[in-house]
Amino acid sequence: MSHSSKHKRRHHRSRKSPLRKALIGTAVCIVLILGCFMVYVIGLGTGIPTFNEGEIATQLAATESVGEEPTTEPPTVPTTEPPTTEPPTTEPPTTEPPLEPYEESAMALLETLSLDEKIWQMIFVTPDELTSIYNTTAVGETTKNALKSYPIGGLVFFGQNITSKEQVKNMTTALQANSKIPLFIAVDEEGGRVSRLSKIGVTRQKSPMREYGDAGDAEAVYALGQEFAQQLSSAGFNLDYAPVADVVTNAGNTEIGDRSFGTDPAVVSTMAVQMLKGLQDGKVISCLKHFPGHGSTSADSHLGRSLSNRTLDELRQLELIPFRAGIEAGAELVMISHMALPKVTGNEDPCEFSSLIVTDLLREELGFEGLIVTDSQEMGAITSYGSGEAALRAVQAGCDVITMPDNKLLAFNALKKAVEDGVITEERINESVLRILSLKYKYGIITE
Repeated sequence: MSHSSKHKRRHHRSRKSPLRKALIGTAVCIVLILGCFMVYVIGLGTGIPTFNEGEIATQLAATESVGEEPTTEPPTVPTTEPPTTEPPTTEPPTTEPPLEPYEESAMALLETLSLDEKIWQMIFVTPDELTSIYNTTAVGETTKNALKSYPIGGLVFFGQNITSKEQVKNMTTALQANSKIPLFIAVDEEGGRVSRLSKIGVTRQKSPMREYGDAGDAEAVYALGQEFAQQLSSAGFNLDYAPVADVVTNAGNTEIGDRSFGTDPAVVSTMAVQMLKGLQDGKVISCLKHFPGHGSTSADSHLGRSLSNRTLDELRQLELIPFRAGIEAGAELVMISHMALPKVTGNEDPCEFSSLIVTDLLREELGFEGLIVTDSQEMGAITSYGSGEAALRAVQAGCDVITMPDNKLLAFNALKKAVEDGVITEERINESVLRILSLKYKYGIITE
């Protein structure tokens, strides 16, 4: 055999060897499968352990690799991708604005007060009601003792308490000196026919506010507010129940009449804002009145029930406009009217008893954060309810101050009992008293 033929045979064998390997591997595989099957069948009857599917698969894999070149594939590295979860959506925390220094002082003082002292801060009376002496014009022992027994939040002066410049200044000074918590000392000085101090020369008699509105001179009204502020503060007053922000829509309305700046809400808004700014720039607190607008009534609430058939939409389109403007301009107080609005509240009770008027409309819709006060509860529209019920219902509606209850002790007792019985919470009382104390600190009435 030649070298070439040997080479061919070797080459021929070498070409067939992979086939042989494959056949051998196949045969072995078949034998193993049959063997496993037999073992499985026998095991069912004898309890002999059998291979599970994973073991059979392992054996097959080992058999198929017989005669093949080993392959070394790199190990599979598990991928550790971060979970694709959406971050939780959280609203940014709502942070309260920092307190003003006067608010911090008010909070500190509030914490030192008893429940009785807090409730008395919510009650404003006349000097006569404080002392039970009509025509009180000086501060004697009776007044000093009354201030200790009834630490009221404020006093309201009327004509019978005012006899001269010297008398009123001495009296307001002595009242502050004998009050544990300095007082709001208030007066109605609107100009025109409602002027308590012009008769003694503290202020000068002015034309009705309607004439100022008709003239359209906003600068003159601002100057009038500044003049009132200087004159009132010189006599010891720190609160003026002005301006009138009512728009007259009923020509027969006598309770408001020419006390209003007019029938046009734009004019009334402009003038009321200027009066408010003039007073407060002069460091005398102003008060928008009579919310939500008393210019549509016919009856006089000083004498009895006064009713308006205005709807809420009508109020929004007209009467509320000056109040909104005044609030935006920085009004510190708003006085609630005694009139009834049955088409808004669903009954004929006075507005100050309605949370729809006091809280929903004034606090929430108009965004007023200042002090909400009642009109005098000695007026005929209120006295039929009794001092206790009137005070409690006004506070439940959202009022902060009960102005001139017909009987101060009945008003106080009703509020205290309501807290003790859980009808209202002490936290509700605290809300009002904090507003009262904050305003006193803000305007320098409390200085320590």
